[in-house]
Amino acid sequence: MDPYDSDSSLDEDFTETSVTLGYASEEQYDDKISHLGGWPTWIDEKTPPPGEFANCKVCNNPMALLLELHGDLPDHFSINERRLYIFGCPRKPCNRKPGSIRAYRATRKVNLDSTQEEQKPEKAKPEATKPEKEAPKPKQDLGASLFGVTSLVGSVSANTNPFSTKPASSPSDNPFATPKPASNSTAPTDGLAASFADKVRLSSPETDPTAIKSSPPGAASKQTPESTGPQTPWPAQSAFPAPYKYFYLDADMEAMSNPSTPQVPENVTLEPMDEDGGGADLKDTFESELDKAFMKFSTRLAHNPEQVLRYEFRGSPLLYSYSDQVGKRFHAGHAAGKVTTVSAGGSIPPCEYCGAERVFEMQLVPHAISMLEEGREGVGLGKDDAGMEWGTIIVGVCAKDCAPEELYKVGWREEWAGVQWESQ
Repeated sequence: MDPYDSDSSLDEDFTETSVTLGYASEEQYDDKISHLGGWPTWIDEKTPPPGEFANCKVCNNPMALLLELHGDLPDHFSINERRLYIFGCPRKPCNRKPGSIRAYRATRKVNLDSTQEEQKPEKAKPEATKPEKEAPKPKQDLGASLFGVTSLVGSVSANTNPFSTKPASSPSDNPFATPKPASNSTAPTDGLAASFADKVRLSSPETDPTAIKSSPPGAASKQTPESTGPQTPWPAQSAFPAPYKYFYLDADMEAMSNPSTPQVPENVTLEPMDEDGGGADLKDTFESELDKAFMKFSTRLAHNPEQVLRYEFRGSPLLYSYSDQVGKRFHAGHAAGKVTTVSAGGSIPPCEYCGAERVFEMQLVPHAISMLEEGREGVGLGKDDAGMEWGTIIVGVCAKDCAPEELYKVGWREEWAGVQWESQ
């Protein structure tokens, strides 16, 4: 069995890790933002991504959405609304080529102090004998965590929470949630329940500001989309290929079964194989025919075969291969079966926009392909449509979550998508 770090033991047969797994389902869950396939939605429908973000870098045609993830991380970025996206080109000529799969992050800062004036006590009025007005009920905050969660924060925001239908006096579903104000989001108004957020918040370490490193002097940086003037508009829906099937996402912490230790009967004696027995040669031959990374990858996934997403902000990716360009980036830090994602060591390129290091946040794994391509045939995509052939898509994001300083202005950033293609 592959080595792994255990955070807590569930019982003698299972061990829980710090990774949160995402599962696809046709059943509707409380989080209405995170999903596989379908059409994307935006934090602010009036501020879609720059039009060029829609296009494959190989054929320059619009791509199909693979994943949209509600990415709020209040423990790390307390005033930031975040969403993550992965798009992929389904056209056969673009398959396996750099730029045919792209990842994006949308971030908007909100003002936690916008209602301070409202919270100041009013001065006493001359009509002291008149009955006092009923105190305003506390307003609800935005679902403040990944995969949706609600929490109550008094009168933090001037807007009521568009995601919650629960009364303001009800207790929070997520006792770990950090207060965050509501936004002008146009997302559905259905209620949310604790799911991904509490697990991610428990497993993710607090951000250490001293650990956020900038790129070396002279490192390349580029203008942000909002600083370059008017953008090419996002294409009309008719310009995109037919969408992949839509699936809601649910999540749970990764739990793996512990292998039982074989017991040797008392009346059996084990003798070492002599050098001429071929044991060493057999072992070398066996290992030379197998990709160690792939064996570890498939063994780890086999514990929870229906997972489509692995999430651990500032965690480590599970590599499909050590020998491709992506695998070589991380394998240099490989020790005792654990890959350490340290951008300063060259694992992930730094953020091109602000120069900060990038850190691992999530990856798609192969079962997502079988879910997305379910019923894909016969949707009129044309002869050039190809099936997906990646082993995993690793997403690295800016450790500073760089965004426009102007409040409520959505910033779009292309993030690093490390694609490990399926072995041929």
